[in-house]
Amino acid sequence: MSKTSINARLAMIQAFAEFMDSGSQSATVIFYEGVQPANTAVAPDSNNALVTLTFPEPCIKEATATYIEFHPTDAATVIKTGTATWARIYNGAGEAAADLTVGTDIALANTNLALGGTLAVTSIKLRP
Repeated sequence: MSKTSINARLAMIQAFAEFMDSGSQSATVIFYEGVQPANTAVAPDSNNALVTLTFPEPCIKEATATYIEFHPTDAATVIKTGTATWARIYNGAGEAAADLTVGTDIALANTNLALGGTLAVTSIKLRP
């Protein structure tokens, strides 16, 4: 949908923001090593999870006509040594919201994560 109106984009962004904060838990982003699934309907291999970061509630910092920006995550401990290749964002109900390719959709200062190290994300902007 490359030619949606500003009002339509704002409505989609607002609906996404509400989706992210739904559920009884906080929204999260999990970084994985290995091959990214074809889409969010495919469950990731939990053995490939490197670190889970938690967003504050509400998780959306700003919604504009062109993007949604998330608040920074907490700093979390890496549970497995590996190279982060992709990440999945989950809403507060644990439902998959978006997959991000590391290096294309999301940048990390260092993609090689070490067991016991920490990681936090200071900014994520999704564009519809």
